[in-house]
Amino acid sequence: MFALGPVGFAAPWLLVGLVALPILWLILRAVPPAPIRRRFPGVALLLGLTDDAAQTDRTPWWLLLLRCLAVGAVIAGFAGPVLNPEAGERGTGPLLILADGTWADARDWEARVDRIAALVDQAGRDGRPVAVRVLTAPAPVEFVNAETAALALPALRPNPWEPVLAPDLGALPGGMETVWLSDGLDRPGRADLADALLAAGPLTVVQAPRPTFALRPARLVDGVLTLSAVRSPTGPAQTVTVNAMGPDPAGVERVLGTAPLAFQPGDALTEVVLDLPAELRARVARFELAGQRSAAAISLTDDALKRREIALVSGAAEAETLDLLSPLHYLRQALRVDATLIEGALADALPSNPDVVILADVPRLTESESGALTDWVEAGGILVRFAGPRLAGAVEPGAVDPLLPVRLRAGGRSVGGAMSWGEPKSLAPFADTSPFFGLTIPDDLGVTAQVMAEPDPALADRVIAQLTDGTPLVTRAVLGQGQVVLFHVTANAEWSNLPLSGLFVQMLGRLSVAGRPTGALEGDLAGTTWVPEVVMDAWGGLEETDTLPGVAGERIATGLPGADLPPGLYAGADRRLAVNVAGAGTVLAPAAWPAGTVVTGLTQAVARDLAGWLLSLAVLALAIDVLASLFLSGRLGPRLAAVLALFMVPVPDARADDTLALAATGEVVLAYVVTGDARVDDVSRAGLLGLSRTLFQRTAIEPGDPIAIDIERDELTFFPFIYWPVTADAAAPSAEAAARLNRYLQSGGMILFDTRDADLGGFGDGTPEGRRLQAIALGLDIPALEPVPQDHVLTRTFYLLQDFPGRFAGREIWVEAAPPGAELAEGMPFRNLNDGVTPVVIGGNDWAAAWAVDDYGGPLVPIGRGQAGEQQREIAYRFGINLIMHVLTGNYKSDQVHVPALLERLGQ
Repeated sequence: MFALGPVGFAAPWLLVGLVALPILWLILRAVPPAPIRRRFPGVALLLGLTDDAAQTDRTPWWLLLLRCLAVGAVIAGFAGPVLNPEAGERGTGPLLILADGTWADARDWEARVDRIAALVDQAGRDGRPVAVRVLTAPAPVEFVNAETAALALPALRPNPWEPVLAPDLGALPGGMETVWLSDGLDRPGRADLADALLAAGPLTVVQAPRPTFALRPARLVDGVLTLSAVRSPTGPAQTVTVNAMGPDPAGVERVLGTAPLAFQPGDALTEVVLDLPAELRARVARFELAGQRSAAAISLTDDALKRREIALVSGAAEAETLDLLSPLHYLRQALRVDATLIEGALADALPSNPDVVILADVPRLTESESGALTDWVEAGGILVRFAGPRLAGAVEPGAVDPLLPVRLRAGGRSVGGAMSWGEPKSLAPFADTSPFFGLTIPDDLGVTAQVMAEPDPALADRVIAQLTDGTPLVTRAVLGQGQVVLFHVTANAEWSNLPLSGLFVQMLGRLSVAGRPTGALEGDLAGTTWVPEVVMDAWGGLEETDTLPGVAGERIATGLPGADLPPGLYAGADRRLAVNVAGAGTVLAPAAWPAGTVVTGLTQAVARDLAGWLLSLAVLALAIDVLASLFLSGRLGPRLAAVLALFMVPVPDARADDTLALAATGEVVLAYVVTGDARVDDVSRAGLLGLSRTLFQRTAIEPGDPIAIDIERDELTFFPFIYWPVTADAAAPSAEAAARLNRYLQSGGMILFDTRDADLGGFGDGTPEGRRLQAIALGLDIPALEPVPQDHVLTRTFYLLQDFPGRFAGREIWVEAAPPGAELAEGMPFRNLNDGVTPVVIGGNDWAAAWAVDDYGGPLVPIGRGQAGEQQREIAYRFGINLIMHVLTGNYKSDQVHVPALLERLGQ
């Protein structure tokens, strides 16, 4: 393609015609314009007269220039001009387009699809076969024509897992060119695939030079959350914010905590400690990097961070005056902050299915208790036992107890007492295989007594803490899916000062509060099936699902997402596991490409065909030439010129208000206020659409589709009802908008203000949405309000209602207060209220979410659980019907109070 600057020409030989333009200029200049003919019968009267106005014998220069421009535009248009043509030589062989299609591509996926579309379009102009493949969804390579390939482009989607870099490409044709849209990250197999493609033909790599971030799963160590993130490529210092997201007590998702993740220059990894109270930590549903739109920027949490339920069972009766001697006193102090404690008999604690059971000096269990406890541990429970005088006295030499990790010797061992030769023993450093590894042992820690373990070939493997003389202090054994742990000392300070130290709290935290490890082992999950509850897309969006098949425990134990294991939350028999894109060992590194690879950026000027513009310009110039020639020859009169000029004036578009009026007045239409938040606006539209369909099915009202309105611009009088979802950042209406709203309220319209905060603030200032509602209402002429009374017409307009739930349940809504003189009529269940319609209804139950339906008419937002949730949704629909019937019919139900007077007048 021949190029002149940014413009290229597909048929440059046609530009030779531009050389004829000077010749055309001379020809047109030599040809005079047509003379003006005037018929005048009195030729004799012209004798002797002189004509001061001379008619030129040449065409005006501006008209010549216009004609030359028209001819030049025609020549250039047929030469195939293209703005910003693709640089380099055009290929002639097949074109293979590969895209990684991973979570790292999600942020700029639209730009990548545009680039693929441009490549396919160019291949079509060159007559080349093309194949498009996404490596996260591998399929055999099949070359088709560009038109067929373009039809599949809208279906291309990134996936939240790693690409398959060893796809079955089959026999690659000779002379093939490959364009690889990479996410810029290095992965095993990328270099081998690039070498294979280079062997088949030229390879061009397209990647965006922007940093990519991934958030590793949170680690809970000694009650403290540690979050780490990685990036690629490394570069200057950079800080990203990590947010802990979860529901508040009302079930509304909010930011529960934030922390900065600061990358130092050249660092690829950084971490931060997020100190959250146990109550908030148990509510965290996910961690996310603010401003990063990818699945790797989100880390879902599972049961590993939830608040544990721990059952405490003592072998001695508790005495109120002997707290310091109680076997449970120090356990309570160590665990109450991070866990929910259950105390009582073992038979009462097990039915509550705690996460951990702690037995403090419990000597013997009944047969039923032993069987129930064994079944509970084998199902995945953690049993922690503490020794003591009662347990030591109840030991039967050589007996094997499945609820003890080792066999014990009868009696006990006393160290450092009056009848002992030795000094109190301290703890030896923890082995790297111990769950206590890394904990600091106090210098003053001492053990004066303990129960001893019988020598056994498996004893060494079961010791997770020992004294300096090598005797076991804490032993552990696996029982089914659970484990049994024994502290060979008491839970109080009778045999050691361990319960008085901070090490005691940390050891219990490692065993009890953390509970099960975050990473499930394949052996623990063998033979189990896990059902996906929530899955994540490449952009980090979460979607509840109940249609995907279950996943085998062996597959989920790998923790590697794929097409058969999308990232998300998976539920098992007694717990949930999170599968995240980034794991604990995830490292991001920039991709390295073999020699001979051409690497370009993602952004590129789009090639535009200019032929149509130039040909249109030529037609316009020729039309102007015709009009100018007619005018110069006197054949275009002033009136005709005015008519043509009138037609050439562009006609303004129809006013938006006229379009809105036509759409809103043809039928009953419900409206909602646009907030600027796309998610809120989508729910508002879906909610009013669901309410409109319900009205159509159950009443005589046949509403049209809901309409979005802007209170600053649109006319409101066309709508009987307006739904206004109040957001925390909503702007107060201007003076003009407030005046328009007041006219609407005074003319009989109704506005439902929905703060969507479950009315936590009690009508107003307790939530950000409530405070914004107060700011919005300052300029509005709103009458006195009161909580809806039991005899208000809203409770009986169409359905008999007692409460008005939405996504949140609650009866507290506010309406116009009744007149001061309203009294209960004799024989009537309600008062004699005014005949007007309450202009405003205020609440926070998020009714649009309860009404919302998808494109197929199904519920869009889950409400509650099971049948109770569907019943709540039904009551929400009934409230919406009552609301619209109240707007359209007024308080006609209250007119029944006049029935006795009317019958009396009629003589009945």
